[in-house]
Amino acid sequence: MRKWLRNVWEEVARPLFLRPQRVQFAALCVRNSERGEEVLLITSRDTGRWIIPKGWPMDNTDGAETARLEAWEEAGVHADHLNRKPVGFFTYDKMLDDGSAMPVRTSVFRIDVKELADTYPEVGQRERHWFLPKDAAKQVREPELRDLLLQM
Repeated sequence: MRKWLRNVWEEVARPLFLRPQRVQFAALCVRNSERGEEVLLITSRDTGRWIIPKGWPMDNTDGAETARLEAWEEAGVHADHLNRKPVGFFTYDKMLDDGSAMPVRTSVFRIDVKELADTYPEVGQRERHWFLPKDAAKQVREPELRDLLLQM
């Protein structure tokens, strides 16, 4: 029995608990308006839920630059200023095509938005909307991202 339990732990349970997390980089796109500081949310292409632009690491590109590129591709963001240090992190389970979930740790970089382009790579595939941080927090599903928005 003891050998069987050890096998179950080593082959099944331990890998589930210790599975490595994948890493993504996200852009917290911010502007100042008459209402105060606002955050840009976009919809995901698959479920239509509200998210911030994010993507996988890219060769020869650091996390901040990856976040900037994702903000451009997914939301048409032209950056005025890019913070090189993450302002926070959140985790979520990325749903894969086979129905399984992959844990992802996402580093969030603040981008001060200069302007939004009318034409960009994913135009027509997503909606984008400016929210006050407290309202943005109500829209997102990830608790740690919600907390990050509420701290603004």
